Amino acid sequence: MPVLLVIAIVVALVVRTFVLQSFWIPSGSMEHTLERGDRVLVNKLVYEFTDPERGDVIVFKAPMEWRSNPEDEDFIKRVIAVGGDTVSYSRDEGRLSVNGRALDESAYLYHDPVSGAADLPSKDGYEFTVIVPEGRLWVMGDHRSASGDSRENYIRSGRDVSSATIPVDSVVGHAFVVMWPFERFHWLTVPETFDAVPASRSERSASRD
Repeated sequence: MPVLLVIAIVVALVVRTFVLQSFWIPSGSMEHTLERGDRVLVNKLVYEFTDPERGDVIVFKAPMEWRSNPEDEDFIKRVIAVGGDTVSYSRDEGRLSVNGRALDESAYLYHDPVSGAADLPSKDGYEFTVIVPEGRLWVMGDHRSASGDSRENYIRSGRDVSSATIPVDSVVGHAFVVMWPFERFHWLTVPETFDAVPASRSERSASRD
């Protein structure tokens, strides 16, 4: 029995370190996709074989300048654009666009539970156009008015793109299911709107090569 117990502990530690880990959601930055107190299960192995994709919900080690508390290092956001993409927001269009394609974010963007009003895709209608550097990601919370994300740090840094994006290497893993509380169990799938985003110029160039 002691040997079996040791083996079980070792296996659990290996799985937690390298394969799967649960994370508790402490804030409302991803409401209502994720609620405060939810627990999500994160696949830590998948990005060893592929890069994060548009629409993925990811856990990552936040840059120090993103943190209000230096000890709060694990953030969870949605990938909006990847390296080589052009992401923008125009008040006239009223939507985020990636590589010229407007996103329909109605399936996941925060709605006030009382009034039903939806968050603007960019808080306060702030307009921007950014080309995401290779090897980096533009990430945003689904609760745009309550999320410290790429848009907020783009403004805070004086429109510095490096400060507004995160390196792919900082990604811990892919959050793929809400596992607790049980009544909120659901899979975190990629919204269909991201399927229609055209390839970036760098992706087209790589495919030709």
